[in-house]
Amino acid sequence: MSLFRQLMLAVALSTLLSFMGSAVVSLLSSRHYLEQQLILKNEDNASALALLITQQSKDPVTIELYVAALFDSGHYESIQVFDPKGRLIVERQSPPETGEAPAWFTHLLPIKPTAGRAQISDGWRQYGMIELRSQSKFAYGELWQGASSMAGWLLLASAISGWIAALILKRLREPLGRVVEQARAICERRFSVIEEPKVPELKQLAFAMNTMVGRLKAMFEEEAARLDAVRREVNYDSISGFANRMFFFSQFSELLKSEEHAHSGSLLLLRIIDLGGINQRLGRLDADRFLKIFAKTIEAAVAAHPGHLIGRLNGADFAVVLPGLDDAEVLANELFERIANEVSHLSEGAAVVRIGFSDYQQGKEPGPLMGMLDGALAEAEASGENKPRRAQISSGLQQRTTAVQWAEQLGAAIENGWLRLVGLPVIGFGQQKLMHQECPLRMRFLEEGEWQTAGKFLPMATRLQMTAELDIAATRLAINQLASEPNSPDLAVNLSGESLQSEGFRKKMRELIQANASLSGRLWLEVSEASAFAHLDAFRAFRKDLTGFDCHIGIEHFGREFSRIGILHDLGLHYLKVDGSFINDIDTQSGNQAFLEGLCQIAHNIGLLVIAEGVKRPEELSMLPKLGFDGATGPAIPRE
Repeated sequence: MSLFRQLMLAVALSTLLSFMGSAVVSLLSSRHYLEQQLILKNEDNASALALLITQQSKDPVTIELYVAALFDSGHYESIQVFDPKGRLIVERQSPPETGEAPAWFTHLLPIKPTAGRAQISDGWRQYGMIELRSQSKFAYGELWQGASSMAGWLLLASAISGWIAALILKRLREPLGRVVEQARAICERRFSVIEEPKVPELKQLAFAMNTMVGRLKAMFEEEAARLDAVRREVNYDSISGFANRMFFFSQFSELLKSEEHAHSGSLLLLRIIDLGGINQRLGRLDADRFLKIFAKTIEAAVAAHPGHLIGRLNGADFAVVLPGLDDAEVLANELFERIANEVSHLSEGAAVVRIGFSDYQQGKEPGPLMGMLDGALAEAEASGENKPRRAQISSGLQQRTTAVQWAEQLGAAIENGWLRLVGLPVIGFGQQKLMHQECPLRMRFLEEGEWQTAGKFLPMATRLQMTAELDIAATRLAINQLASEPNSPDLAVNLSGESLQSEGFRKKMRELIQANASLSGRLWLEVSEASAFAHLDAFRAFRKDLTGFDCHIGIEHFGREFSRIGILHDLGLHYLKVDGSFINDIDTQSGNQAFLEGLCQIAHNIGLLVIAEGVKRPEELSMLPKLGFDGATGPAIPRE
């Protein structure tokens, strides 16, 4: 039985007992009072009748007339006259009556007054004795009427007391419910702060819980900050803040294999001219200031391009990757001018940078692409050319399509169902069993056309705000597959952050999952780290909309914004998929090993599974369980 039911029962019982006790005492007091009144009446009436007979002649007829006259008034049970020897002279008697009071009531509360007695005198001698008993039905009637009124008031008072108790308990239940929910959230490794109630006892409890949550969050954030410092120290250049050579190539390699990014883009290589001479001329502090200005200028120039990557390959070389940008010539010229303007006062007006640029296609390797740009810079240096240099254009560029044509193609593919999911296995390390299958979306633009990866249509779908339709279609495909194949593994569907911003999309997703609630436990829904943090409120609303269903909600490509992991503690997520750029060569990267081990510990502390993405080699795969990973996916995981 719940606490509130017990309290309500206790209030009801205590109220009932108090009122019943009061009623019993009152009834017993009333019965005693009525009984005493009847005794007094018996004695007074017996004395009056005896006095009246004493003053009259003492013949039996006269006595009987006086007795009959008094008895016939109807207020007496019996009147008897005895001679001095106890012989009955006159008697009038009627059966006992209780009037309107029920028989059970008279048995429960009997009224038994003693009879009134008085002597009849004849001169100086005793003539006889009168014994008189009054009728009790009027007393029972009065007592029954009082008991009925009291019962009515008891019921009314009980109802009012119950209503007041319910109001009080309701006032207590809401803050107590918040405390219980907070305790449950802590058990689920979610740390939330609640408003302190006005009830003193509950206020103290809520204050203690909030204090504990605050300390846990502080410890959590301190550990996250420490690990983020390790991550930046291992993967980023300390002066420019850009990715170092190892991490840049790891990110670029993942980008070239990713199905979610644009299938083509632009690549820039910037080389500072005579960095050694600048160090000698300016000194160490001013040279570092020069590099920071140089880095900020690059970052400002490419900030408007989503998904860009910037890395410092060595002391003088910087690389920039711009997914989805077909031709970087305008940007390269703009960047050249910006750098010249920002650092001219430190370079004495001399040119400080050479820029090579080219396009790239997915499926290529980073090494040859960077070699092509390096050759372009060598040609520019040899010719003395003081402007950005285009490297050899890679072959195989697709014919450009207008936005209108893209919209028509995407709409036709969705309408005709030219979509399918491809299953990529995600294994768990516990028993090397299949956790689920990732399901990237494929599309074709003709009924018999070639299936295209998401990188070839998703960027344009994002630009045309058509991702919500694609995500709904992908989720419906996954649900249909789960329904048609009861023994198939769980399926994971990637959702776009742009879709989550649409309230209509969130409503349709809830309706779709609600209509297939029995399958929701086999559905994994994931959003990229960049989308989750960029649209955090929408992501939080989406997670709230799916409360009550068994869907697994997670974040993929996690790690680049690890410092913000503290934001995730109250979202109720189920898993994280760590970006493959941190997994590349993890068996030889001791710095990233320490970072990923700490990441797994923190994630486990808030109840999240941790899965590695992009595992390419068996050596990487064997290292992951030692670091605390729960599962993995990538080329090293064989497809069944």
